[in-house]
Amino acid sequence: MSDQLHTIIGQVKSVNGSRLSIKLSDDFKSSMPIINGIIYRIGQIGSFVRIPLGYAHLYGIVTQAGADAIPEKLIGKDSFGDIQQGSRWMSVVLIGERVRNRFERGVIQYPTPDDEVHLVTIDDLKIIYSEIDSESSLTVGQISASESLPAHIDLNKFLSRHSAIVGSTGSGKSNAVSIILDAIASNKKFKSSRVLLIDPHGEYNETLKSHSKVFKIGADKKNNECELKIPFWALPYNELFSVFPGALKETASDSIRVNIQKRKIESAQYLIKPPLEHSINADSPIPFSINKLWYDLDDFEKQVFNKIGTGANTKLEMADRIELGEPESLIPSKHHPPAAGGGNPNINRGAMGILTYLNGIRNRILDDRYGFLFDLGDYQPDIDGKVTKDLDSLLSDWLNHDSPITILDLSGVPSEIMTSISGTILKIIYDSLFWGQELNVGGRRQPILLTLEEAHSYLKAGEDSISSRIVQTIAKEGRKYGVGLLLITQRPSELDETVLSQLGSLIALRMTNSKDRGHVGSVMPDDLNDLVSILPSLRTGEGLVMGEAVKIPSRVKFDKIPFAPKSSDPLVSESWVKEKPDSKEYEELMLRWRNRKLK
Repeated sequence: MSDQLHTIIGQVKSVNGSRLSIKLSDDFKSSMPIINGIIYRIGQIGSFVRIPLGYAHLYGIVTQAGADAIPEKLIGKDSFGDIQQGSRWMSVVLIGERVRNRFERGVIQYPTPDDEVHLVTIDDLKIIYSEIDSESSLTVGQISASESLPAHIDLNKFLSRHSAIVGSTGSGKSNAVSIILDAIASNKKFKSSRVLLIDPHGEYNETLKSHSKVFKIGADKKNNECELKIPFWALPYNELFSVFPGALKETASDSIRVNIQKRKIESAQYLIKPPLEHSINADSPIPFSINKLWYDLDDFEKQVFNKIGTGANTKLEMADRIELGEPESLIPSKHHPPAAGGGNPNINRGAMGILTYLNGIRNRILDDRYGFLFDLGDYQPDIDGKVTKDLDSLLSDWLNHDSPITILDLSGVPSEIMTSISGTILKIIYDSLFWGQELNVGGRRQPILLTLEEAHSYLKAGEDSISSRIVQTIAKEGRKYGVGLLLITQRPSELDETVLSQLGSLIALRMTNSKDRGHVGSVMPDDLNDLVSILPSLRTGEGLVMGEAVKIPSRVKFDKIPFAPKSSDPLVSESWVKEKPDSKEYEELMLRWRNRKLK
């Protein structure tokens, strides 16, 4: 008997678009046949089958096996009286075809009932997985069905069509991210590669140390880390004022917005290349002195007026200040209190009643936890709004250094403003690449991969935040401007569905939460949502890779990164056998806690 006959396992019985129902042959009694010395497992969820059609061969992936795979319209029919053997059925989704020795995604022809179905051998897999573009492929692991076969992803489609890596805690997400980014950074051909990783917990600083430049609050200069600075004046108006405690009435907010616009118009003249005045608004990334804004508003709120003259000749004249303040140092001016009973001096009738809010602004500016926003060094505007360095220097520092990866470690950012800060960073990057798309540093000529770790923490479904809005914009339009997304999350059910629906590729690692699995199943490409059933049984570091970045949906065992990410679990059995540390270490612990520095 020929090898071709050895591989027949059943026949097509129903065709519904790309979905097939297959009845296994009664002659094929073993579910683990041995062919050419290799054991194959028939009916495994996620395994492949082959259907010859003349010179072409269709390939499909098994999504169901057993009684659930029997087509409803066949149940109970006399001609299928042997359906009591329900375990001998499979559901298959067609995913591609091979003509001679060339494999292509998608199919242009379909099988008919009673066509033969064959298992897929190692030789078939070699043909499928050998069809890669070596110029754009990244090797990230091995194919689980045959670990002698390397697993590749197509970088062009992985970046431009957006991707996500999802999985429960401990499933190997951080390792998979590290392996993919390391594969990009290690490729000597990609001399101008740009990857920006927003890392809320500082997990990747050590893992990707040899390929990255790290920006963090409280940077360790000995570790070649750079201090993270995000100029407050680059934040849109609403995001800037969400940093401060309390809330403004609409009239007060509108007045301050106009005030800031006026200040930005005035300070724009000091820029090397000033923009047109009519293009400037309160959201424009133009320096202005927030210290001077606070001082002027505080001074105005405290002003009092003397009533001079009587009758029709009465007029109000501002009373002299007791003492002038100092805007740079946030020292307020001192005024006489208004007299009781309406005597002189009179209270300022134009005041907005925002002194309490202004106190909150002053306290935030002076709070060293917010120094990355308000204590900016060369990016700090003086009283007139002049800066030593503009945003072009910041962007160059972030995106145009010798390392292919930039890590923005946000572990020192207060949690209450994490959404605003992460969203602002993305907006700065995206807007700059959009408006510079025709330049050599723009996204079209030098694409960038924006990697968002713990995406669910600042990209929640139904939330109208700046981070949600900008990620939705990038997901919809970034492809045209060379901006790609890679989302990493352990809670895909909390992510915005609009963003998930725009993803071209998905890497799903082990996932135990049924709600999360259902959410992943609803956005799985290629009609493969039934495959979510195998997610709980995946090994650590193993994932289903689906979508445009791979030739064929694959179960992949990712390589192991040499340096474990910080998110990996501590080895309790190793740690607890050591002697207890000296109690004096708690002194150092308190010092680091109070200084908010790990080293």
